[in-house]
Amino acid sequence: MQGGSTGVGYGLKYQARCISDVKADTDHTSFLTGTLSLKEENEVHLIRLSSGGNELICEGLFSHPNEIWDLASCPFDQRIFSTVFSSGESYGAAIWQIPELYGQQNSPQLERIASLDAHSSKIKCVLWWPTGRHDKLVSIDEQNLFLWSIDTSKKTAQVQSQESAGMLHYLSGGAWDAHDVNAVALTCDSSVQLWDLRTMKTTNSIQHAHVRTVDYDTKKKYMLVTAEDESGIHIWDLRKPKFPVSELPGHSHWTWTVKCNPEYEGLILSAGTDSAVNLWSVPSSSDDSTSDSLVESPTRRVDPLLHSYTDYEDSVYDLAWSFREPWIFASLSYDGRVVVESIQPHLPKK
Repeated sequence: MQGGSTGVGYGLKYQARCISDVKADTDHTSFLTGTLSLKEENEVHLIRLSSGGNELICEGLFSHPNEIWDLASCPFDQRIFSTVFSSGESYGAAIWQIPELYGQQNSPQLERIASLDAHSSKIKCVLWWPTGRHDKLVSIDEQNLFLWSIDTSKKTAQVQSQESAGMLHYLSGGAWDAHDVNAVALTCDSSVQLWDLRTMKTTNSIQHAHVRTVDYDTKKKYMLVTAEDESGIHIWDLRKPKFPVSELPGHSHWTWTVKCNPEYEGLILSAGTDSAVNLWSVPSSSDDSTSDSLVESPTRRVDPLLHSYTDYEDSVYDLAWSFREPWIFASLSYDGRVVVESIQPHLPKK
């Protein structure tokens, strides 16, 4: 169950916290990651897994003016991505475009397409429309939810609607539901708020303290996974949000993030400040199961922890599944180390 890494590594020059799969790159398994240096010029790295799967190649290295706290790749254009960044006490967010001839230049400059500059509170993250080409973006700060309309060709971003979460709540992040594009889940200090983007109002909430991150199960409607600082991982059916339908022990220190596999039902990655990445297999319920489930028969009681990757030297703050090859994921530890792993050796036998 425990084990070191057999994956492929890549080192950033500075510390880092965020990594994103380049979903729109249908020819390669590639990832974007950004650094978090207080004093040096920060960098965005575009890295690609070699065709043989045994090397990570830097496809592009771009300067970024500030510390990068959140990074997300555009789902329909592999050259476009968003960052949330800080400079001193001020925070900002922007949409960037990688120059077309980046492979032929020594130090190409990123092009800022648009600034998401309507925020007055500390920005936490940017969420792209979950599937397909669309002009909508969501940005979240400590107090507010913004819905944007962006035009990458005209290089504009306009606020379509905005709503406050209320003075009693400090928002920390969120996720966009791929099954219902009008629904987003927002994390705050004492609950998970479920919002309808059409009305910009909360529709329900999960009263659960210290939720660090959330992710929707892309294969199963109404299912939401949360990572809590100390109490591990909970799986929720949004039709019955009072109690979780399943619990996983999480990590020996804070459980920082969870990511549901984009293709196979029941597979969840988690990472934490115990310098580990865990691969979980959650039994599917008898209803709403899919043919892509990789989980063993629920009549057999099995350990949900398939494997624990434990050879990291620092906290692991972010994870990214590959949409192109959903048995591959990338992890990023705070010391700037990217590791790409294949989970195929640890999948349950059907």
